[in-house]
Amino acid sequence: MYPLGAAARLSYNAHFVARTNMSPSRLLHPVCTALSAAAVVAAGAWGAHWLQQIANAPPIERKPLLLAPMLGVLDSCILLPDTTATELGQRCTRTGGSASALIEATLTPLEPLPSHTPAPYRLGYTLQAPLLQLFRPQGNDWVIDQTRVARLVQTVQDNPRPVVLYLFATHFPVDAPLERALAANPDNLLHTPQGPLPVDSYFGIPTYPWTFVRTDTEITSRRVQATRALLNGLCQLPATDRAKIEGITLLGEVHHLFPDFQGGMGWKPPYVVTDYSPTSVQGFQRYLAQHFQHIGRLNRLLGSQYRSFAQVQPPSLDLRTAPQASLAQHLDSFAHGRLPVSGWAFAPGMKQPWIHIYRNGHWLGRTGVHMRRDDVRQVHPGVGEPDTGWRMDLDFRPWPHGTHRLDIFLETTPGKLSHLDTRHVTVMTPAGQQPSTANLGAARPVPTGIPRPTGMLASVDMPTEQQTLYYNPLAELWHAFRGQQVVEYVQFFNQVVAQSCLSATPRYIHQLLAFPNAGWDESKYAVDASLQAGHSQALADVRLGVSLYGDASYGPGFTQWLQTADP
Repeated sequence: MYPLGAAARLSYNAHFVARTNMSPSRLLHPVCTALSAAAVVAAGAWGAHWLQQIANAPPIERKPLLLAPMLGVLDSCILLPDTTATELGQRCTRTGGSASALIEATLTPLEPLPSHTPAPYRLGYTLQAPLLQLFRPQGNDWVIDQTRVARLVQTVQDNPRPVVLYLFATHFPVDAPLERALAANPDNLLHTPQGPLPVDSYFGIPTYPWTFVRTDTEITSRRVQATRALLNGLCQLPATDRAKIEGITLLGEVHHLFPDFQGGMGWKPPYVVTDYSPTSVQGFQRYLAQHFQHIGRLNRLLGSQYRSFAQVQPPSLDLRTAPQASLAQHLDSFAHGRLPVSGWAFAPGMKQPWIHIYRNGHWLGRTGVHMRRDDVRQVHPGVGEPDTGWRMDLDFRPWPHGTHRLDIFLETTPGKLSHLDTRHVTVMTPAGQQPSTANLGAARPVPTGIPRPTGMLASVDMPTEQQTLYYNPLAELWHAFRGQQVVEYVQFFNQVVAQSCLSATPRYIHQLLAFPNAGWDESKYAVDASLQAGHSQALADVRLGVSLYGDASYGPGFTQWLQTADP
């Protein structure tokens, strides 16, 4: 946070909203930008004609970009007022007070300088409403703290700026007494195969593994109760004040969890994910029945002998440590058929290094060296660039059973490859036995690499040498079902907001992006389906919003993905 004297603190969170009549706006977090439809310059005569049509078209009325930083006014004003508060803080705590003065004291210094040209952006704010903080104890129950709700509502009314309302309720804490009470009930928590996932920590703060696989829990009912109380208050405002709300962010990050949330996001075994509660198991069985209609179709896919869908259990065992298990029970980071090949490379003076990967002498593709790897600089202080990481995910589902050779090269100059390393991986048979290599087909010789340039440093981290791979189609179905659970919960909460007077206000997910981070196993989070907001039928009326960490906040991987995710 930035010290701003008596003004509110500007937190690391920020929302930027662009409103046009050409494409949906987006909310991206913590450093968020909204992009209108990308212009594509076509070559030749057709391109010239297209550009001429654009030039002759009538101007499109649009609002400038809205910058809506999240302000740290809650602790000192709305939620936990300090008896020694400054004069600005006392404006919050008095009867009918609000955080408007704090917001203005913070944002006014950030206004663009006066000029003869229109300002390139509008400056608003994001008003965080931590839902579980809107309660106070009353006897053996919890009731809505109307004073806190009123301060949030009054802030919107008192401040003239546009606002993004952030209905915040994730696994991250808001230091609410209600959190500890809810966490004592295992029905409110996600489950691993061993039972409820314990309360964890992330850099010293607790994380609560709230369940979202069912909506009849107290954690969900409290979220809904707080949301409706706040929306009811906002709906009492005059229409001119309600119009200031230009976006509503739903919940925050919603995704599956796993043990050791701080350090367990990678591929190091054991692979343990959520959710294995009875509700999830039964839901997965219904999902399979709907997908396959007849158990015989699933058996043919798996080579199994289930008599009914009620016999199918979600995969949860690793054949390496539980060799008695069947393939349908197998689950690890690669069981869904994807193998990440990753590492890092540093070549002084190179603007855009490329990694090329060959399997049995056949070129599979290339990927850029642009992912953030702070750990490399810690071990090699001479490496000045933070973005030395790379990763390519390989689909090994069609590969024949047997041992495959992977060769990794670095393209140091156009067309010139330096050999980094070789890895051998074995695709195991359905019975779990290591097959022969007789059916792999003829391998090609790999390219002859040039010597490594002076000063070049590189390492291939994954896969490990002699990595074994078991493809389990049921694991792929399990992950798809887990992703559907995320989508259904976001949509449930979206409908709560849609039933209010703010139903016409754009609503956004606020989702985690795992794939741009070289060391994160995104299968643990199961967020891919939810990132189709605005396109999938389930989330057709919700717009895309993401959290940006590491490479995603500035690297090319995110912008390339965004062009395909929301064109």
